[in-house]
Amino acid sequence: MFYCVHMPLSDRERKLLAEMEEALSADDPRLSSTLTGTRLVPGRNKMLAGGLALVAGLATIFAGLISQVVPIGIVGFIIALSGLLTVLSGASGVARVMKSGQGRKRGSNTFGSRLEERWDRRNFE
Repeated sequence: MFYCVHMPLSDRERKLLAEMEEALSADDPRLSSTLTGTRLVPGRNKMLAGGLALVAGLATIFAGLISQVVPIGIVGFIIALSGLLTVLSGASGVARVMKSGQGRKRGSNTFGSRLEERWDRRNFE
């Protein structure tokens, strides 16, 4: 039978753990998002909803034009404009995630090299 004893972490251990978590999320964002349960690309659903609103707004504009009722066309314009703005804000989120992913791969200071440096510091100092 095993007993589990909970000991609080020291400040140094908490700091190292936080650094390792940051390095993991920087080195492998897909694994980090899987472990934390967060979405990898935050703007994808936003872009889909905005696209649907844009199409619905354009359909409402055409319905207002066909029926020659100006308020329907105005409402359609507002719906289409809000859909377009939603698509653009979602696209900027996707672009930001993609840009940060490409920037990380170019750096020479990878997760593995940082772990090796820490191991060497701890064992040879």
